Amino acid sequence: MTRSGLNLIKQAISIYDRDLKLIVANRRFKDMFELPENLVQVGATFRDTIRFLAERGEYGVIDDIDAYVIEKVIQAKEFEPHYMERKRANGTTISVEGSPLRQGGWVTVYTDITEIKHQEELLQIHSDGLSEKLVSRSQQLSKINRELTASVTALEEAKRQLTESEARLNLTNAMTPAHIARVDRNGIYTYSNNKLDTVIPTRPKNIIGLTFEEAVGQEAYEQLNPKFQEALAGHSSYFELGLRDHNRYVRVAFTPDIDETGAVSGVYLLSMDVTEESKARQALMHSRRRELAAQLTSGMAHDFANLLTIILGQQNKLETQDGLSNDMQEIIATTKAAALRGGALLDGLSAIDATRNLTIKPVSFDDFMDGVSRLAYAAVADDVTVTIETNLDDAKVLLDQGFTQDALLNLVLNANEAIEGTGSIKLESNIVEDNWLEFTITDTGTGFSEEAIQNAFTPFYTSKKGRVGRGLGLSTVFDFAKVSGGHVKLDNTPQGGARVSLRIPYSVAADIKPGLVLLVEDNLEIRENIRGYLRDMNHAVIETNSAEEAQKLVQVSDITHIITDVMLEGNLTGVDLAKTISKDIPILIITSLPKTDPLRIQAENKFPVLHKPFEADDLMYFFQRKSMQC
Repeated sequence: MTRSGLNLIKQAISIYDRDLKLIVANRRFKDMFELPENLVQVGATFRDTIRFLAERGEYGVIDDIDAYVIEKVIQAKEFEPHYMERKRANGTTISVEGSPLRQGGWVTVYTDITEIKHQEELLQIHSDGLSEKLVSRSQQLSKINRELTASVTALEEAKRQLTESEARLNLTNAMTPAHIARVDRNGIYTYSNNKLDTVIPTRPKNIIGLTFEEAVGQEAYEQLNPKFQEALAGHSSYFELGLRDHNRYVRVAFTPDIDETGAVSGVYLLSMDVTEESKARQALMHSRRRELAAQLTSGMAHDFANLLTIILGQQNKLETQDGLSNDMQEIIATTKAAALRGGALLDGLSAIDATRNLTIKPVSFDDFMDGVSRLAYAAVADDVTVTIETNLDDAKVLLDQGFTQDALLNLVLNANEAIEGTGSIKLESNIVEDNWLEFTITDTGTGFSEEAIQNAFTPFYTSKKGRVGRGLGLSTVFDFAKVSGGHVKLDNTPQGGARVSLRIPYSVAADIKPGLVLLVEDNLEIRENIRGYLRDMNHAVIETNSAEEAQKLVQVSDITHIITDVMLEGNLTGVDLAKTISKDIPILIITSLPKTDPLRIQAENKFPVLHKPFEADDLMYFFQRKSMQC
């Protein structure tokens, strides 16, 4: 379509890009210079066209065509507007008017002025009655007029391009998510993209003519004025200010406007809302401080965890002694509980922000429910009775003892708070459909309202009107059921009290088939404790303190499992050892390294990991898990 339109124009037109390759040319261009088809196709080079015309004699006799072509190409790449008239080899005269394009390249218009030149010659022939000076002046004015016409055209094009550029700049400024402005030396706004209110809410949009203080407000002005004065002194800077009234953070860049004399005539301001960036930066700094704290404590935690493992092992040995008094047994149990709590605290140093995960292990259900009973009796009011009813035949089940206990205790506490005066709470456990372990808690309180049933699992929702409530009790129970793959149901009993049914998957702790375990641990006392755990499970044990020796021992054909610490004697780690073991042998990695340690992360990506200190039941669960494999 463009080419068809250009073909209607009487002048010859060619447009070349910044690389001097043809973009478009009309038919008149081809006909005027009798060009072959390949030189008027898109992509034809200016160099080839000039060479073709020079070789044909278009420019007269040329001694060195190569040098001539190079000269013309160099001139063309300067992209300067030009106007000239020249007589061609075929006797015609043309004017050549070239105008550069804003995006690079140029457009050239060739006009046949042979007739005009002929009229000028006739005028000169019949000018006997005119003075030679008048004729010469007339010809000169005619040429000047054509040159002025070309200049006017070039100026109009430049004006159009400048107008378009200004419009694009204004549109870009308007679309920019920032406030762009200029303030003169007197502190008066001379330009603004009308976006100040997007950076500082409640401020006006049209601020041209306002003073700096009037536009930004008193709070921002007091913080920004010192930097503004520095910019007037010729110093660029940026400043981040906090706006208490709007709970925002704004970054402002100051750039001096220096005129041609070198004096500062004003200041350009670029203001951006960086509230989210600032909050993210503060959160990152907080996270890094926590990470640094974990790094500082990790070494000490590692050594302390090893000591706790030894303490637990020794307490287990004491428990097996005959003739212990009740006081001694209580001391042993207290020491074990304290050691285990210490281990949990150490593990928490590197996982304060982590989502709570299940820690499944074999649990004596009767002992578990006895523990829940003691906590429940201690937690309820004196005039509230608690009944625990267990209907399970299996001695050991697989569950997260701590998480399950927390969930049940939350339900008991909620029931207790729902009872006004004397009342009762019943906690019952049953096996449902052979696949579910169901805990049901009922009370004689006022029951659930419809609103409570709809919102009970929402964090921080509480129905304790007029009383302090955390709003986390049932939410915690819901989280436990969800992560366990179970569910929770709320309703009311026929008598009007509340009833909560908590179901989680039911699994019985299976018997462990005895095997031959390769134990790799560099601490002798810890190795002895773990060896004792394994032998109590009827495993045979071979042991070493280095990965290098373990690689030789693993050649024993009867090895069924490998347990290895991460940090060992020698140059190899337990992770290095695990990577070299056949996939047919299940591997368990034990460590006291924090969860943020790169070695521990590397181990957890491929192998089951047990954190020190641990008990025999923790170790037993890893033997029972189907996932304990490479």
